[in-house]
Amino acid sequence: MKTKKEIQAMKERYTKLAAQLHKTGLILQGTITERTIKKKAFGFPCSTKTIGPYYQWTFKRNGKTVTVNLSKTQAKRFQKDINANKNTESILKEMRELSREILEASTKGVVRRKKNV
Repeated sequence: MKTKKEIQAMKERYTKLAAQLHKTGLILQGTITERTIKKKAFGFPCSTKTIGPYYQWTFKRNGKTVTVNLSKTQAKRFQKDINANKNTESILKEMRELSREILEASTKGVVRRKKNV
């Protein structure tokens, strides 16, 4: 059984996490991939030419994978917002766990009957 101080500390932590969520800007799901293509140089069979880098954002829309090509500037911004989404998910996970612990500690559960031996 948790003490009132422990429950209060969990509630304070929850409030701090909620404040962090309030500061969250744009959030985006998916991944950014940097791709380069190596081709044989025209007229030089032993040498290769590197083309790129190209940036691709891959995400799910209605259960289907979608890939969008991005500029370098877009890729940097999108990656920032993808990282913000990961941070938001981490905060929400901790808030869910705290919520469960607070509720279990501050509400009375079912009284269990003793087994007859």
